[in-house]
Amino acid sequence: MARIVVVGSVNADLVARTARHPRPGETVLGSDLEVLPGGKGSNQAVAAARLGGDVALVGAVGDDAFAGTAMSGLLAAGVNTSAVALVPGPTGIALITVDDAGENTIVVVPGANGSVGAAAVAGRQQLVAEADVVVLQCEIPRDGVEAAARAARGRVLLNLAPSRELHPDVVRLADPLVVNEHEAFGALALLTSDAPADDAGVVRALVGAGVRSVVLTLGAQGALVAEGGRDPVTVPAPQVEARDTTGAGDAFVGALAARLAEGEGLVHAARHAVRVGAYAVTGAGAQPSYPDAGDTLPEVSR
Repeated sequence: MARIVVVGSVNADLVARTARHPRPGETVLGSDLEVLPGGKGSNQAVAAARLGGDVALVGAVGDDAFAGTAMSGLLAAGVNTSAVALVPGPTGIALITVDDAGENTIVVVPGANGSVGAAAVAGRQQLVAEADVVVLQCEIPRDGVEAAARAARGRVLLNLAPSRELHPDVVRLADPLVVNEHEAFGALALLTSDAPADDAGVVRALVGAGVRSVVLTLGAQGALVAEGGRDPVTVPAPQVEARDTTGAGDAFVGALAARLAEGEGLVHAARHAVRVGAYAVTGAGAQPSYPDAGDTLPEVSR
């Protein structure tokens, strides 16, 4: 039994660095190309495991040359990969461009991740049901996400990324729902016709619409946390110089899951997670930039 079970994607990231992102129809020269392990599910599992979490992953890779790279970070971090299936066809791929400011653009080709639907989750139902925290994202089929959320008996951490339509009852199972500003409005549209104008109004409206708790991530500004009938709490982030923002949100989610699995409260867990996310943007790539439990994290200036 793993205390944290992540149900999600496993990719190989093809990362190109360039001075700036090309405009439509334009070609620019890149300075470097790396092939790294990635995928939102894999990233979040690795982030939690490197911080000391007991983590298993439910997912799939293809039978191509990219599978080894995609699995390498999970194996190095000690994630239990016994529920990662090997399926015919290509492994999931993310095509990532990173500019000199550290900002990225990403195109994801799902590949084997498309096989992680409701039937695949049903085959791992006991593993999911026994977890203290079940972590979900949206790079696998919708029915796989929904089946895992409904199978969970522990806490469901739903990262609605990339933004997509899910059954409203599944969104309401999230505790917490982790979203950025764009994803938050998408989630709210699934639940209510309310249209608040500010971040605090959005998280209040999500909780008011039945979501158990919400963490709204705000990048360099940190996060906003709402749960129950309490006022939203602002969680500031450390100020760091960003080298590469790829996978920083997944580092945040993995760190949040690790602390929640230890029984820590949501606000305190989020305070730790923003520091892990800030650490991640100072390194290159997704999984290679994640801290281990003994690493010194940046501090929030007072």
